[in-house]
Amino acid sequence: MRTRLLGFTAAVILAVLGVMSPAAQAAVPAVDAHTCTDVGKGSVEYNSATGLWTCIGGKYDGEPID
Repeated sequence: MRTRLLGFTAAVILAVLGVMSPAAQAAVPAVDAHTCTDVGKGSVEYNSATGLWTCIGGKYDGEPID
């Protein structure tokens, strides 16, 4: 009986964490190219190692461009 209860509790916790993860990522404001260059005074550069556009310098240094 304890094993079933423990398994059920673990499944519920993992399900709740799985639902909350995308919501937490969506809550973080994304930096776009305009915000990086005009507001943050940085530049937008392509990082071939990661395959992502990144803001370099300024207020949003190191932030990925969305």
